[in-house]
Amino acid sequence: MAYDTYLAERVNRILTEQKVNFYEKKMFGGVCFMVNEKMCCGVLKNQIMARINPEVYEASLNKEGASKMNFTGREMKGFIYINPEGTDMEEDLTFWVNLCLAYNPLAKASKKKHKKA
Repeated sequence: MAYDTYLAERVNRILTEQKVNFYEKKMFGGVCFMVNEKMCCGVLKNQIMARINPEVYEASLNKEGASKMNFTGREMKGFIYINPEGTDMEEDLTFWVNLCLAYNPLAKASKKKHKKA
């Protein structure tokens, strides 16, 4: 199992219920939920990968299940992992998804790769 499909379904359901315009994109060996052409959050293995406002980054690390994201071997400010104990309850998962959605309009989009003609 590359990623927890049940966890991904739960995130999908939250976004759908909130009528968020999103799509799923396979990346990093997991699935990312794209909102406004930007990564909002994702599921890697059994963890949520959350893109949050760097201004609430340190405070968010104090919540149960949250840890620094070091996907590339170095800390990535504004990105955190949430382990299963931080997403078991539906209201906890909804909290994290909403935190990601709140930052999404402020987040910078990745540079588009131009295809060679």
